Amino acid sequence: MQSTLKRTTLWGYGAGNFGYGVISQAVSTFLMFYATAVLGMNGAWVGMLVSIGVIWDAVSDPIMGYLSDQTRSKRFGRRHIYLWIGGIGIALSNVLLWYIQPEMSLNMKLFSMATWILVLKTFLTIYITPYTALSAELTEGYEERTKIQAVKTAFFLLGIFFTAALGLILFFKPTEAYPIGQLNPAGYQSMGMATSILMLLSMFVVIFATRPMIPHLNSRILSEGHVGMGHFLTSVKHAFSNKDYASVVIGYLFTNLSSALINTIGLHVFTYTFALNSTGIAVIIGTQIIVSILSQPVWAALSVKMEKHELIKLGIQISIVGCLYFMLMVIFRDYFQFEFYHLIPFSLLAGFGTGGLYTLPQSMVADTVDVNALEVGMRQEGVFFGCMTLSYKLSQSIAIFLLGFVLELSGFSAEIGVQSSDTGLILGLVLALGGILFFVFSYVAYRPYSLTRERVDAVHRALKLRIEEGGLNTSKD
Repeated sequence: MQSTLKRTTLWGYGAGNFGYGVISQAVSTFLMFYATAVLGMNGAWVGMLVSIGVIWDAVSDPIMGYLSDQTRSKRFGRRHIYLWIGGIGIALSNVLLWYIQPEMSLNMKLFSMATWILVLKTFLTIYITPYTALSAELTEGYEERTKIQAVKTAFFLLGIFFTAALGLILFFKPTEAYPIGQLNPAGYQSMGMATSILMLLSMFVVIFATRPMIPHLNSRILSEGHVGMGHFLTSVKHAFSNKDYASVVIGYLFTNLSSALINTIGLHVFTYTFALNSTGIAVIIGTQIIVSILSQPVWAALSVKMEKHELIKLGIQISIVGCLYFMLMVIFRDYFQFEFYHLIPFSLLAGFGTGGLYTLPQSMVADTVDVNALEVGMRQEGVFFGCMTLSYKLSQSIAIFLLGFVLELSGFSAEIGVQSSDTGLILGLVLALGGILFFVFSYVAYRPYSLTRERVDAVHRALKLRIEEGGLNTSKD
C-alpha cells in the first residue's frame, strides 16, 4: 500500500512515547528499590501496594479505550483531549510520588505511596490508551504499521534508556554521605522533577504533530458514539472472540512478564547478586536498550520479507538464549573474577530479541482491529489496545506481587548493606529461570495467529469500499 504518512507525523507521534517510557521505567526500575532500600518499607507491603495500583491501571485501560472510541469531537477527535488531561496529570503526580521522605512514619509512607501510585496510574491510563489506539488510525499499510510501531518503540526505549541508564549516572552519583548513589533520597526527588518535565515536552510534541490529521481520523469513523455498560461489554467480547487478537494478547502478556521480572528486581540483582556499582549497572542496562533501539530498523525491514508471526517467534528464541547465558553468569559468578562486561553478551542478545517483541505485537493488533471492523461495523482501536495494555499491566502486577514476597523469602534485608550469597543466588535464578519460562509460554501462545499480509490487504480493500458506499457518520462536538 502507498505510504500516506508524513515524516513529521510519524516522528512526532513516536515522540509521544518518550515521556511515557521515562515515567513508566522510573516506576518499574526504581520504586521497589526506593521503597525498600531507601524508605525502609516492607517488600511484601510495597509489592502489594504497587500491584494494586497496576491492577487498577490495567482494569481501567479497556474502559478508557472504550470512552475514547465513543468520543466524537470535530476539534479534538477521539483521542487528543485525553492526551492533554493524561499528560499534565502524569507530570504532577509523578513529582509527588518521589517526594516521600524517609523520616515519615510508616503509616504516612504507606498512605502517601498508595495515594500517589493510584493517581499516577490513573493518569497514565488516560494518556497511553488513546495514544496507543491512535497508531492504528494513522496508517493502514501492512509494513507501514510495523514502521510506525518501530519508531514509537524506539522513542519508548529512549525514554527507558534515559531513566534506567543515564538516570543512574545523572541522579545517583556516589557521594561522601552516600557511597552507593542509589541510596540517596535526594536523587529520587531530582529524578521525579526531570522526568515530569520530559513527560510534558513529549505530550506537546505528539499533540501538535498529529492534530492536523483529526479531520481525516473523524472521516474514518464507521458508527455513531454509544456509551453504556452493555455496549462496552459487547465491545470487549468482540475483541476476545477474535482468535488472532487473543493469541497476541496472551503472548504479549507472557513476554512482558519476563520484562517485568528484570524491571522489578533487576536493580536488586545487579546490586546484590553481581555487586555492580551504578556505572556498571548503567552500562549493562544501557547496552540492552541501545541494541533494542538499533534493532528497530532491522525488524521493520524483516517485516517486508517475512510474516509478523514468524518474526515474533524469532524474537522470542533469541531472548531465551539471552536468559540462558544470564543464568550461567548467576551460577558461576563466584568461580571467576566477575566484572560487569561479562554480562554484555546478555545485553546484546536480550536487547535484539526484545526489540522485536516491543514492536511487532502492536502492529499485529492494528491488523486485527481492521478485521474486526469489517465483521462488526465498528472501529474499536481503543478497546483492542486497551485490553492489550491491560494484559501488559496485569503481567507487571503479577510480577510485582510475587517478587515482593520473593525478596522476603530470599532473606533480603534493607537494614544491611551487603546481602548474603544465598540471597544473591536466589534473586538471580528467579530472574533467569522466570524469564525463560515466560518466553516459552509466549512462544506457545503466538502459534495460533493466522493473519497474513495478503488477508490484511483484502480486508483494507473491503473497508475502503464500505466507506465509499456511505458507511460513515458525521462526528459531533
